[in-house]
Amino acid sequence: MAYYLAVDIGASSGRHIVAWDGERGLETKEVYRFPNGVTEKDGHLVWNIDSLAENVRIGFDKALAEFPDIKTFSIDTWGVDYVLLRDGGEIVRPVYAYRDNRTEAIIPEVHEKIPFSELYERTGIQFQPFNSVYQLYDDLKKGRLNGVTHLLMIPEYLMYKLTGVMAREYTNATTMGLVSAETGEFDNEILSRLSLPKYLFPKLSTPGTYAGEYKGVKCILCATHDTGSAVEGIPIEGDEPYISSGTWSLLGVKTPKPICDKKSERANYSNEGGVGYNRYQKNIMGMWIVNNLRKELCPDMPFPEIEKAARESSADVLVDANDSVFLAPESMKAAFDTAANGALSTVGDYFRCAFRSLADSYRAALRELEENSGRKYHKLYIVGGGAKNQTLNRWTEEFAGIEVIALPIEATALGNLKIQKKFYKEEK
Repeated sequence: MAYYLAVDIGASSGRHIVAWDGERGLETKEVYRFPNGVTEKDGHLVWNIDSLAENVRIGFDKALAEFPDIKTFSIDTWGVDYVLLRDGGEIVRPVYAYRDNRTEAIIPEVHEKIPFSELYERTGIQFQPFNSVYQLYDDLKKGRLNGVTHLLMIPEYLMYKLTGVMAREYTNATTMGLVSAETGEFDNEILSRLSLPKYLFPKLSTPGTYAGEYKGVKCILCATHDTGSAVEGIPIEGDEPYISSGTWSLLGVKTPKPICDKKSERANYSNEGGVGYNRYQKNIMGMWIVNNLRKELCPDMPFPEIEKAARESSADVLVDANDSVFLAPESMKAAFDTAANGALSTVGDYFRCAFRSLADSYRAALRELEENSGRKYHKLYIVGGGAKNQTLNRWTEEFAGIEVIALPIEATALGNLKIQKKFYKEEK
């Protein structure tokens, strides 16, 4: 029997999931899980890249010990962040995390060299202060690109550590704000205007590409941006929108090609690479605000009790869930106190406000999506950790006036595995 291994790493944890064809389709088993998270170093937020690489290797070996006949593997993570390497494989440290605020001072300078309206027209990528284009320009200004020979996105680096192959995968590259929406390759005009070394941005590979081996197991590029894999894992009927609900909520729809018009720019919609299609979507703050409230207010309180407290609260305060005050606050409670003008008091109040504000942000994004696409949508598919939150799902239906289909499945891992399986079947 053929087995496939997906390594799916998010901002708070990573997991190794083995899959095989069973009577009910693709069956899975989680064989290893490990913690992840940003750490603070010298006043900046960074990733422990060595720990990630070591845990990937440990989990891989555990998977092989239990399932010796694994045929293929792949790795997906969040987008935007990357590893810089000098000749010989030396890492330029630290490996910054996207929530770090290091780009704030240089964003205006980037926009002087290439206005955001032109960046959007060329790439279709929404403005986020942590987009790789700003991170890399900060690296350039601070001399961190001196002597750098290779740039790899996080999953590309982790695969390289196993296989020795340096692949550059399309879906993750599109999150950088440097890939042409027209050609699907790095945009040389943007690179020239920002004086970024073009040799760091070679030709891109699509999901399904062979990328070396580790211990006899073939590495196959999945959609290495986790949202790209998640969308592949959602059993969507028709052309209906989705939310991949995790640390971020990614709300969007599949389109044949990018939509880079002024309406999309104003609505801050993004166009990111999919597996043979475009993902027209928007970043919403997501379960980040909920999980951090829980960590601060009631770390030992089970989520069903949190949901019950939220339903029993009578606080009807809404905040802008996408306000930058929630991006990386020292205290999430304090951020809510400021945004809600001190109107929240009980645990239930805070979570009612958080859930309903998220639901309202979904409503607003859906209305923008309908206006920009010229379509009316009737169903909304929600996957990921947030799909388990029945209270948030109910309020989303109420606010957005749409049927919510919640699928509490490992959609990202399933999409990762689906691409591997397709490669293996076609190769046979």
